[in-house]
Amino acid sequence: MNAPVTLPPRPGLTPTDPTARRLVLMLMMVASVGYLCRVDITVVAPHLMAELRLSQPEMGRVFGAFLLGYTLFQIPSGWLAGRITTRALFLALAAGWSALTFSCALVGRPYFGLALGALPALLVLRFALGIVAAPTYPAAGRAISLSVPPRMQGRANGLVLGSIGIGSAVAPPLLGVVTVRWGWRPALVGAALLAGIAAVAWRLIVPSPQTLMAARPQPTPTETRDHTAPLRRRSFWFLTVSYTLQGYVGYVFVFWFFLYLVQVRKFELLQAAWLTTLPWMLSLIVIPLGGVVSDWGVKRWGSTWGRRSVPVPAMTLAAGSLLLGAHTRSAIVAAASLTISTALVLVTEGPYWASMTQISGPHSGTGGGVMNFGSNLGGLISPVLTPWLAVRVGWEMALALAAVLAIVGALLWLGITIDPAEQKPARRTVYVADP
Repeated sequence: MNAPVTLPPRPGLTPTDPTARRLVLMLMMVASVGYLCRVDITVVAPHLMAELRLSQPEMGRVFGAFLLGYTLFQIPSGWLAGRITTRALFLALAAGWSALTFSCALVGRPYFGLALGALPALLVLRFALGIVAAPTYPAAGRAISLSVPPRMQGRANGLVLGSIGIGSAVAPPLLGVVTVRWGWRPALVGAALLAGIAAVAWRLIVPSPQTLMAARPQPTPTETRDHTAPLRRRSFWFLTVSYTLQGYVGYVFVFWFFLYLVQVRKFELLQAAWLTTLPWMLSLIVIPLGGVVSDWGVKRWGSTWGRRSVPVPAMTLAAGSLLLGAHTRSAIVAAASLTISTALVLVTEGPYWASMTQISGPHSGTGGGVMNFGSNLGGLISPVLTPWLAVRVGWEMALALAAVLAIVGALLWLGITIDPAEQKPARRTVYVADP
């Protein structure tokens, strides 16, 4: 177990401290590469399907295998994040992403996966990749909770969560070019190589556990052992349910935005492709921005209302924009409204995770795992329920349900309170690595 050692208070500890700043920047880099390894198979899918003779339903199962492993192992991964140092855990994660992505590139080759067949081999590898990716954001949230003051955790979480947009924006042009010129296998090898480089860079650059600082009071021995402490707090469950609904709404856009534009709004494929990238380009700005604004709100109104200041209006406006996009007769207005709605959903990421770290404290690994499980549970339900409703009652009603859930998610924030003690001057804590 990691042994906490209390050091004298150190005034002025902020994310501009070189140690905390270096950790946040490296978390951004590694998480971005990890997200690239998640989405790489969607970029190479047409070529992979043609060579391995996979149908669209079979490829859909491959896509779903990752999400299933990722979702099921959120809670165990949060438990793991609380018991392994951040430095060791992310080194193992990056190495795992590299090895599994490289293995996917070998599927169908002689002596590799032939006993199972190409489809079962891909299902196993992508499921395993989901398991290995599961600790990413719970572990990052815990690292931030131990290294950055609560009043500035919104921007730190927002920067790391911006990896969602970075990975999604970089993967199509980078891996697409490699796939067209050299094939899908070299593209996956390239992604595996980037993950390997990230692992090496993480090992060389990230501070050792002995220098990772915590800007919060030293937890008592009982608090340190009690990893279920967040689960007994009402505010934590309000936050988790709200994040589950946010995940439901967000995954509507992830899986159905492109097809909705093509099949319902009658955009041409190339036009729809460009329009689909706009929300992810915006996410590079709005996710960190949401964290910055939330931190500003904490300074102005305190922890509770400061963290509410972004998600309550953003989720409400996202619902309104979603309803406008669903009911307008103009295809252009619909595309613009749904893009704005996506951005408003994504802007809440930093406040959600900053609130989780403030509520969960030293147990942010457990808290992050449970909360992220909720989001991905919503992500499992949304892609299935949305088209089912669209067929039976129409897309307007299917999107209206998502809008209602966004409003409920906003209202749940009124039941979330954050202990003002989190804002008191903190002592510095060093977590010594296991021998």
